[in-house]
Amino acid sequence: MSELKKILVSQPRPLTERNPYSEMEERYGVRFDFHQLIHLEGLNAHEFRQQRINPLDYTAVILNSKMAADQYFRMCEELRLQVPDSMHYYCISEAIANYLQKYIQFRKRKVFFCENNHFEDLLPTMNRRPNEKYLLVASDVHNDDLVTRMAEHKIIIQPAVFYRTVATEWPQDKAFDYQMIVLFTPSGVQSIRKNFPDWKQGDTLIACFGQSTCNTAEEAGLRVDIKAPAENCPSITIAIEKYLDNNL
Repeated sequence: MSELKKILVSQPRPLTERNPYSEMEERYGVRFDFHQLIHLEGLNAHEFRQQRINPLDYTAVILNSKMAADQYFRMCEELRLQVPDSMHYYCISEAIANYLQKYIQFRKRKVFFCENNHFEDLLPTMNRRPNEKYLLVASDVHNDDLVTRMAEHKIIIQPAVFYRTVATEWPQDKAFDYQMIVLFTPSGVQSIRKNFPDWKQGDTLIACFGQSTCNTAEEAGLRVDIKAPAENCPSITIAIEKYLDNNL
């Protein structure tokens, strides 16, 4: 695959200059372009009310991203709801827990976070609070795996949509001429179809991270050439590097 020169990564450019992508550029002579195919928009108060969910009916909030935290507090403000000091926060990571200091006085609230980015880590804490009522801050594109897993432990979680995933319009002055496209979400697949309804994959390679992304790509009629996580490829960058190593 000697013609493989331009690769689109549908994520923001890494903040650090030295990263797996820059190392592959130097090693294989390829170029990575970074462009987000989707972005997030918060629901307005009217849209949120249609779910008939009152955030103050819950004693705890589950947050899996900083965006979720932003949207939760934004919506409460739009709804003119005063979040009580007694509210508990269950976060997927310590970074998100620390981020809450933007909105709350950290020492006065009870904030819990996962050590290994798995909400099951918080089961002992949750089990000590059998009367807790959990609200999951979610986007319109989410799966209910966490809700299902926690239900197996008799922990009921109510998901609520606070924001939606929207396809980002591709710049008209930017060519879409990549030999490989790296996708991370089902919404990224849908964005390509929306931006380029007549686009044919041809020889273009598709790399997908996550089974749901792979499934969506294949359902959309795309051929998935590189998948991660897979055996010996826990990350998409390792999977791409292995492909380049074998084909360039």
